[in-house]
This record gives sequence, C-alpha cells and structure tokens, in this order.
Amino acid sequence: MAFVRSNRVLVTGGAGYLGSHLVLKLAEMGLEATVVDNCERGHVAAIESIRVAVASSVIHFVHASLHETERLATIMKEQRIDAVFHMAALAYVAESVERPLEYWATNVDGTTSLLRAMEAAKVGRLIFSSSCATYGSPSPTDIPIRESCEQVPISPYGKSKAAAELAIRNHHIAATEGGVDFSYTIMRCFNVIGNDPHARIGEDHRPESHLVPSCLLSILGRRGPVTILGDDYPTPDGTCIRDYLDVNDLCDAHIAALDALTPRAALCFNVGRGHGHSILEVVRACERVCGHGVATLRGPRRIGDPPLLIADSTEIKRVLHWSPKVQSLEESISHTWKWLSTHPHGYDAVRMEH
Repeated sequence: MAFVRSNRVLVTGGAGYLGSHLVLKLAEMGLEATVVDNCERGHVAAIESIRVAVASSVIHFVHASLHETERLATIMKEQRIDAVFHMAALAYVAESVERPLEYWATNVDGTTSLLRAMEAAKVGRLIFSSSCATYGSPSPTDIPIRESCEQVPISPYGKSKAAAELAIRNHHIAATEGGVDFSYTIMRCFNVIGNDPHARIGEDHRPESHLVPSCLLSILGRRGPVTILGDDYPTPDGTCIRDYLDVNDLCDAHIAALDALTPRAALCFNVGRGHGHSILEVVRACERVCGHGVATLRGPRRIGDPPLLIADSTEIKRVLHWSPKVQSLEESISHTWKWLSTHPHGYDAVRMEH
C-alpha cells in the first residue's frame, strides 16, 4: 500500500478501544502515526503498550481535545499530516439519552472543530468512523441495511453521528466548489467485538457496557450478572440481533478505505459481516469459549435500541475488495478472553508495569 510507505496520519481517539487497535495495525506496517486523545475514555497505557510491542514504529501521542482547533492545526502542520482517521467519539446509547448535550458537543462540535483544523493545515483526506446507529430502527424490508437506507436515528448518539456525517458532506461540497481538494470516506460501523490476538492491547471501558467483555468480566468475578436489556423483541429468542464484526477486520477496512481514497472523493460504506447474532447467542458463545456459565438477569428494553441491525456489506467488498477474515463469534471472543484473563484489571496493571 503506497500510503503506508509514505504518508503520515493522525488518529483522533487513538488511545481508545477502536483507535488503539487501528494504531497498532498502522504501527505494524511501519507507518508514522500521531495520536490525539483527551483520555477521557482512552488509555495512554494502550499507546505505551503499542510502542513496546512494535519497537520500530514511530508513534507520537498528544493529549489534546477535539475542541482545540488551533492546536490541532498546529499539530497537523508540525507532523506534516496528510490524512486523518477520526475515531474519537462518545459512544454509549444509554448515556446519550441521559447526557445528550455532551454527545452533541463531542461528536458534532468536535468533528466541526477537526474539519476547521484540517482546512487550516491543508489536510485533505478524512476517514470518519461513524455508526449503524444513524439508521435508527429500519423496517424488516430494509434488512440487511444498505448505505442508501434512510437515516432516521432514534438515540441522541445516533443523531449526533448522523449530524457529524452531514457536517463532513457539507464541508466537502463547499471545498469542492471552492477548488479545494478534500476527500472523505464515512465508515458506518456495526457492533465491534474482539481484540488483538496477541493480547498486547485490549478493551477496557470505564464503566464497561459492551456485551462480550461484560460476560467475560462476570465469569472472572470482576462484575455481577449481565443484564439482558429486553427479551420481548420480535426476534426468535426475544433479544436484539446485531451484526458483530471483529475489531481487526474493522481496522483493515479503515486502512483499505484510506488507501482507496482518490482526490475529492465522497464515499460511504457499511462495515459489518452481514450476519446477525442475538444477545443470547453471544452469551452462549462466551460460555463455550470460557467453559463457564454467564449469570444473567432480565431487564427492561433500553431506550434507543432497535430490534435488528445487520449490514449489507456488498458495496465495501466491491469497491475496497475488503472482506472480514474472522468468521466466528468464538474466535473474536477468545481474543478478548485472552486479554481479560491476563489483564483482569485492564490497563491499571499495564500502567504499573510501565
């Protein structure tokens, strides 16, 4: 890949779960990457772990907020950045219902600040990590979901991601009409699971609300029973069905997207496996991997949760020649189990090691 050999990229949110796995992939390819993260949800220890794991890579870390427009522009100029992976976001559906203004400030205002900084620094390529939550609750006739499906988000999180997409598209139109070379790819990610297979970095949210690590932490005795949020959905077992994609496949898709980004292009892809699993199916897969039962409780539906979200990934496969390599829940879960069983306290232990 030509860009891997010659370009310098910036990764917002690069100390978070998705961002750190992307940074690790880029570092393994020998790419010089600059990570910008305010560490509200991310971990500096993740970047330190990557530096140790890939000693030959050059990774710059800057503790900064997306709202520091002028500082972001200066960083891009000083590091001679020519492409940005925008991974930073607040991403809890339930939390977004309780704190919508924070989600708007980070996911929308933060994105517009980044766009202004890119404009000032004359950085013209953007890969934006968006979400399937922008589709809301599609009708059964729209499943699997194509990129052309109407976006009617039902949670503040989904609405903030849809608004960020709109800001990017509007900026692209203005830049193109003004003769400025700005191109972007929007990556609408479905549910991401898994971990670095070698357990060099991991998934460590505070608090942890993602299904797979919640099940595994319960098995480890690090948390109580896992609450199944709704068991009366119109699905075979009554629980929500989601399209679960391995984090390593997600990162490969983002890298392929940047590699294929031509001047003034405006692209959008669903990033998923194209196959759904119910919440209970994921719980059972965790039990099979660990050889241990998962204690569960039944709770009410969570506001903002559609019953069914499955990607139609035809377009990304056709244009980027990308397809997921990990085809089973068990493989992804085993990688997460490897990290959590060796790092039961997450990055707290990593910080003590360093």
